[in-house]
Amino acid sequence: MESFKALPTTVLLHIAQQLGIPLKSLVSTIALFDEGATVPFIARYRKEVTGNLDEVQIRSIQDKLDYFRELEERRATVLKSIQEQGKLTPELRARIEAALEKNELEDLYLPFKPKRRTKASIAREKGLEPLAQYLWEQKDTGIRLEQYAATFCGETVASAEEALEGARHIVAEWISENAAFRKTLRRTMLEEGVVASRAIPGAEDAEGKYKMYADYREPAAKIPSHRMLAIRRGAKEGFLTFEIELDPARPLAWLRSQVLRAAGPWAPHLEQALADSYERLLNPSIQTEVRLELKDRSDDEALRVFRENLENLLLAPPAGMLAVLAIDPGIRTGCKLAVVDDTGKFLESGVMYPFEPRNDLAGSIKTLATLIAKYNVRAIAIGNGTASRETSALVQDFLRQKGLADVFAVSVNESGASVYSASDIARQEFPDLDVTIRGAISIARRLQDPLAELVKIDPKSIGVGQYQHDVDQRKLKHGLESAVESCVNRVGVDLNTASFALLRYVAGINERTAQKIVEFRNENGKFRSRVQLLAVPGFGPKTFEQAAGFLRIRGGENPLDMTAVHPESYPVVERIAQSLGVSIAELIARPELVEQVQLEGFQTASVGLFTLSDIREELRKPGRDPRDKFAAPQWREDVKELTDLKPGMVLEGVVTNVTNFGAFVDVGVHQDGLVHVSELAARYVKDPNEVVKAGQIVRVQVLSVDPKTRRIALSRKALEAQSAPRKKTPPKEPPRKNLEQQLADLSSRFRTR
Repeated sequence: MESFKALPTTVLLHIAQQLGIPLKSLVSTIALFDEGATVPFIARYRKEVTGNLDEVQIRSIQDKLDYFRELEERRATVLKSIQEQGKLTPELRARIEAALEKNELEDLYLPFKPKRRTKASIAREKGLEPLAQYLWEQKDTGIRLEQYAATFCGETVASAEEALEGARHIVAEWISENAAFRKTLRRTMLEEGVVASRAIPGAEDAEGKYKMYADYREPAAKIPSHRMLAIRRGAKEGFLTFEIELDPARPLAWLRSQVLRAAGPWAPHLEQALADSYERLLNPSIQTEVRLELKDRSDDEALRVFRENLENLLLAPPAGMLAVLAIDPGIRTGCKLAVVDDTGKFLESGVMYPFEPRNDLAGSIKTLATLIAKYNVRAIAIGNGTASRETSALVQDFLRQKGLADVFAVSVNESGASVYSASDIARQEFPDLDVTIRGAISIARRLQDPLAELVKIDPKSIGVGQYQHDVDQRKLKHGLESAVESCVNRVGVDLNTASFALLRYVAGINERTAQKIVEFRNENGKFRSRVQLLAVPGFGPKTFEQAAGFLRIRGGENPLDMTAVHPESYPVVERIAQSLGVSIAELIARPELVEQVQLEGFQTASVGLFTLSDIREELRKPGRDPRDKFAAPQWREDVKELTDLKPGMVLEGVVTNVTNFGAFVDVGVHQDGLVHVSELAARYVKDPNEVVKAGQIVRVQVLSVDPKTRRIALSRKALEAQSAPRKKTPPKEPPRKNLEQQLADLSSRFRTR
């Protein structure tokens, strides 16, 4: 494994300062990475070593290490290249070794970078560099400039003016390749530039997707991720063009102050070189860099939103271990049915045709009644696609008529189910089943345990992203996989029921090892102990260390195997039980006993108070699921289609996606409505994730409906304002506000402005 220990001390100090963490914690975390430790393992089981860094901080360290490892590799390449050219001075080496940003390093390398022939290189070939140096140094030597320029005339230079023109090209290139100039201009363009987009003449945007950006301007420093990505997509599709506008007067004035140091005959030529350098070389180059920086910034923000949505969806409350009948609604082709038992095992499939053209309502009811009775079904999961509300109404009527009060029906988001049904994983699980039945099985299992089922699907197919196809795909893949890994290890995995797809996300376990675990389980039966994992081919001590704490065994030989207590800490729990005069089984059965323990007395060289506190929390609720309790939204029975919606209606729905500009909510009409960020709450909301999350059940009010564009505008603000307690009438002479209150009022006013 590649070591990060070679990073210079200056880089380590820089990372620690950037992330706001102690240098000791940073170095200790790097050492754990060097040893092959995973982020979930470090965050959960090495708190003493890292100083109790959380998972977000540890992943930030990992990201910084990746960045600076690439920077160090590039730094070595740059130094070698300049050294081979014989141009590496001690001063230049020091500046290169001190660079802490990739842009800064590339700026320093730019003058030495191999390039195609330029106007400046042609001038150098003509021997005009001394003349350029004369202009640049701005020293009066007593010789008239025109006379000195004439001395460069010859076979390749016809006149003094041609010589001066060539010298100006060289100076223009020097200006454009000056690292300090580039850094300042890049910052100026980012801080003061304006993103300006325009429609391309003749490019017909029939759908009006980019109408808003046909003539649009917004400061580069403030433009949000979704608008920047939308403009870039419009440009990519050939509807828009955009640039970063910056009044050239300011950068030219600043450059003039840096270049022109003395009055003299050289000044007009330097002025010309400055203008040429900015217009021909600097501005286009800095434009490209700033556009890429805005793209990176937008990618990072879009990825953050995607990660949060994905985590909320994966951590949605599970309905639990109960038999489920899934219905994948359809009209002409019928509703596909699949029954799974309380462990998710597929039992039987079927089809019913309650709608046109067959209208076989009696046969559909008979099929439902038979499957529910035969398999003791306790929940009915209905996919939220076409005919979902009609199917839901049919099922609810059926349950009422049959008096099946102990059976509940709920709509399940089926995004990505079709992707799963055609995937290699689905074919391995159900090689003999039709893709439509595989999709229905996925819907049933999503209700039982969303996390266990959704890990089988590429996160990009779940539908909770924001311009996901426009961002850096390598960065997106890494970010989403880390989000899934985080969720899986936070919840824990049942070793005896988990699929290969779920096991592969457990810390320390790769796809091959996950497959070996499933094969071992199939051949040898259920695992009775975590220690048995060491008998799985390829599952060595290091993998055991990383993975064991996240794997659960219910009803096994050691009751601690069903908890998040790591096997390395079992001796500590045994000492705690002995101090109370009980067995480990009794300690777990009676969690109140742990309250009697003074943790300080059980510290060891490797087990400190952080770990002991985690052990106590786990013993209080052994094997607990950190996810919320399951609840189903209540659809309005009079609202099934978009045309049923009327302004002012109050509905209950499920948040399907959260973006920077608001949240999309499924209200049961086959078209999500948008709660704009300005309508999410009665107060100012900067980040929609502050108030809603994917999978959350919310009450909303309909603001407007456009059947033509199928757009629904919703609000939570109105309902929040209605439910807010009425303020009491203030006294005629309010008490004088203290200084803190006055400051708070002032702060509030500025925020409003």
